[in-house]
Amino acid sequence: MKTSAMTTSAIKASAMNNYGLESPRAQELINAARAMGPALTARRVRCKAEVRVPDETVAEFAQAGFFKILQPEQWGGYAMDPQVFYAVGLEIARFCPSSAWILGVIAVHNWQLAVFDDQAAQDVWADDPTTLISSSYAPVGKVQVVDGGFRLSGRWSFSSGSEHCKWAFLGAVVPTPEAPFDMANYRTFLVPISDYDIVHNWDVVGLQGTGSHDIVVNDAFVPEHRTHKAMDGFLCDNPGNVVNTAPLYRMPFMQVFVRAVCTATLGACDGALDAFIEVAKTRQVGPSKMKNDPFARVIATEVKASIEEMKLTLIRNFDAMMDCCRAGVPIPIEDRVRYRYDSAIVADGCVGLSSKMLKAAGSCGIRMDSDLLSFHLDILASQAHVANNSLPFAANMGGVFFGEPNADFAL
Repeated sequence: MKTSAMTTSAIKASAMNNYGLESPRAQELINAARAMGPALTARRVRCKAEVRVPDETVAEFAQAGFFKILQPEQWGGYAMDPQVFYAVGLEIARFCPSSAWILGVIAVHNWQLAVFDDQAAQDVWADDPTTLISSSYAPVGKVQVVDGGFRLSGRWSFSSGSEHCKWAFLGAVVPTPEAPFDMANYRTFLVPISDYDIVHNWDVVGLQGTGSHDIVVNDAFVPEHRTHKAMDGFLCDNPGNVVNTAPLYRMPFMQVFVRAVCTATLGACDGALDAFIEVAKTRQVGPSKMKNDPFARVIATEVKASIEEMKLTLIRNFDAMMDCCRAGVPIPIEDRVRYRYDSAIVADGCVGLSSKMLKAAGSCGIRMDSDLLSFHLDILASQAHVANNSLPFAANMGGVFFGEPNADFAL
């Protein structure tokens, strides 16, 4: 008997074929990222020295379609599952963590713009749908409510890849008479480059190539439609959902964003393992090569197993969330609490794994031209991002275990 209704499994299979990790397009994107390895490796020293991902790297990312992965189809994007986006980022980070970092935090903005009022996307992409957006979400902006929108001023740090972008997402809390500063009133403000200055002050020990400079805004007008309420993102009910109806755009904002600042770390740990293996092949330890040392072999095995476990957790969590979004049901809050913690502990885990390899490599690891040291410092720097501070997320998760209500709306 024929039926027009597809079974649940058939719907899921169809979605995977079009948008998931097993789709032909996904495999093409991942293979393209892997093929960039030699070029990214060759540019890594220059990337750090110039405090900027080279323009040709960004151009190659665009040509390969990486910035389109999470972008709505109406703007020429692919609207694919987040698993695909992060699989690409993992490959890039094995060769150049700074390049992977800015790819993650810039390309994820094409997802966030889709949940703004559609007029915001028209403002940014009407003339050029390849226009890129940087960000700094710290709630440091000073906001004045005015007719039709807001006046925004402030100085924001850590706007990664800002030199490659023409717009910026900036964080601030909208004051009310009852609450001058209440994070429930937090919004992201979308500002064109004509309204801000980039202050070149990125001087750090790792991830130098991200060029995460400061952004300064002096009394710029931001219309209402160029703001996004954090509470809308938490509730998965955004103005942009009127136009962008794909399940992808029903994801919680922070679940998508935070993986952009830990996936590069995880890929970098894979790169560090590659470097460790290369050291082991040539380093002499007493009468034999380090590669024959059983302890070095155990370390390599443990690191690889841990990396693969974290990758599987990433994929599993997004699989579960996308299943809910496709079914039109809320993602259980206790699951969101756990997924948020799973993301935050990636940097901690990778720092520990990298430190173990660096110690085992001995003097070969601490030379300034050491690839292992380079990856280690990038991983260490990534830990500084507030989204990678696991302690508050662990405390919230433990509270939920003990029967307390969720206390975090940034998940």
